[in-house]
Amino acid sequence: MGENYEALISGQVEKLFAYMAERSSEQEMEHIREAYNLAFEAHSKQRRKSGEPYIIHPIAVAAIVAEELELGENPVISAFLHDVVEDTDYTIDDIRERFGDDVAFLVGTVTKQKKDKYQHSKQVDNYRQILESVHYDIRALLIKLADRLHNMRTLDSMRADKQMKIAGETDYFYAPLANRLGLYHIKTELENLSFRYRCPKEYAIMEEVLNEEQRIDRPRLERFTAKIDHLLMAAGIEARTEIRYRKPYSVWRKMQAKGSDVKHVDGKHYIRIIYPNGSGYSEKAMSLLIYSTLTDVFKERPGSVSNYIDAPKENGYQSFHVKLLSEQGMWEEIHISSERMVRNSRLGCAAERTEQNVTMWLNKFRAILQDVADDNHDMEFMDGITSTFYNDDIMVFTPKGRGVILPKGASALDFAFEIHSEVGEKAVYARINGKLMSVCTELRRGDCVEIGTAEDATPSPEWVNHVSTYRAKRYLRSYFASMPRLEYDRCEHCNPLPGDEVVGFERNDGRVVLHKRDCATAIRLASQYGDSITHITSFDENPAFLYPVRIRMRGIDRYHLMSDLIDCITDRLHLTMLGLATENIDRIAICTIDFSVHSASELQKAMASIAAIEGVDEVQYLPIS
Repeated sequence: MGENYEALISGQVEKLFAYMAERSSEQEMEHIREAYNLAFEAHSKQRRKSGEPYIIHPIAVAAIVAEELELGENPVISAFLHDVVEDTDYTIDDIRERFGDDVAFLVGTVTKQKKDKYQHSKQVDNYRQILESVHYDIRALLIKLADRLHNMRTLDSMRADKQMKIAGETDYFYAPLANRLGLYHIKTELENLSFRYRCPKEYAIMEEVLNEEQRIDRPRLERFTAKIDHLLMAAGIEARTEIRYRKPYSVWRKMQAKGSDVKHVDGKHYIRIIYPNGSGYSEKAMSLLIYSTLTDVFKERPGSVSNYIDAPKENGYQSFHVKLLSEQGMWEEIHISSERMVRNSRLGCAAERTEQNVTMWLNKFRAILQDVADDNHDMEFMDGITSTFYNDDIMVFTPKGRGVILPKGASALDFAFEIHSEVGEKAVYARINGKLMSVCTELRRGDCVEIGTAEDATPSPEWVNHVSTYRAKRYLRSYFASMPRLEYDRCEHCNPLPGDEVVGFERNDGRVVLHKRDCATAIRLASQYGDSITHITSFDENPAFLYPVRIRMRGIDRYHLMSDLIDCITDRLHLTMLGLATENIDRIAICTIDFSVHSASELQKAMASIAAIEGVDEVQYLPIS
């Protein structure tokens, strides 16, 4: 080992020892040093891709665990040893014998299990192993995040394909995991490092543009914050201000969401006002005092207040947000936070390590994983986990005031399934802030939502396009998978019904498409691909299947014509009406009606019944394209 590396390693590890010595006993320090010595010996012949001695990596991971996550003795020991079992001849039993069951558990959890055959894939099985550890302890997740963070910080030495693999894993799994654990700084760094290695050119362009904007905009923002400082000081409020710039990945996500370019997207910075803990007021009272002081001078943007103190985000984030109009005529985003809130946004679940707090975080994860862990589909499992972990939160309320946390963009359907799967399945309508709305309506923070149900209601297939939560998606997927499925596909132009004269054509994927025998598409296919014609024997009426149809009625308008028409379809024929459009031209009524039938004969019966209504002159079948 070269002298330069020896000095580097010695300096890094002694700095870590000095940090830990300030909050550890002599016995604990002995264990920490012993763990380092074992790691040093075990990895002595190994090198990283960069050519550095491998021991530099365990030291760096242990430093992140100790200094950035502020964890204690056993997690630091486990960080030193996290690759020993995976990469050397030492075993978990060796670790247990020297450092005890707790360290052995943590090291075992972060060690990738080598298998001859993986249940899903090596990567997905590793994700599952990491997540399953949360049923017992959250520290293993933190060590794994520290490991991933250092790997991302040193990704330059890897080949481009390896960079893409590791960056993809990070963006897909580890950054969302950090987000849900409330580790804002780690989440942000992981996102941006991933973006940098996945899209280096785009990242470089954005970074250059943002840096230039910050250089130009800084004097204006400093004048604004100076005015805030003056107002707070005059009011006798002790606080400090910071100008915080959002990173390229955060801005890029805003651009994608809003369809904007980098110069025109808003929210590229915010101003944070931080007051000390123990100011003599409650945190809410202190935040409102600062809010009141500033809004006495600056105009507040209507509807811009977000009170995350009373209603924290699911990852524990707390603050008081508002937008104020600066003297330069720009809306500025203000975050009012205590020192405790700022620390918690950095450390998340590791901030307050009381038994009650740790139990709370474990329970959160168990509740999330319970909905997902039994799903045996590898990518569906991971999609469910990451979407649950990554989404920004909104809080909405039941009429009785119970708060329900949902991902941003969730619908009233998501709310219904969050209350109970039976409420979601039987949902018919929503009342949002007292107003009757579709169950597919997107919810906003603070909405009061009531779901109306009906015993005979069933989920609609298009619901899958209007839900965001894994719980709702999984239920609907399971529900529709359990429904009978047609043996055939139907031509989207002629839409044949059971009882029609049909012909089938076999596609390249093996599925058979049914056409009416007079369908223009069928005639063309028969003339060009006659060998694909298939004999059809089983396209019969089935009570389990309903088919949407459309008819047009023309008649002489009269009193009660619409009532008679609706009564005929719903009460006499017992058909489900899906839509009704009417127009009246010089007392000629024209009605287009959508409803569902089981067969062609049921359609013909319905058309004959409608034609028999007084004043009806013509009933015409219209294919639904």
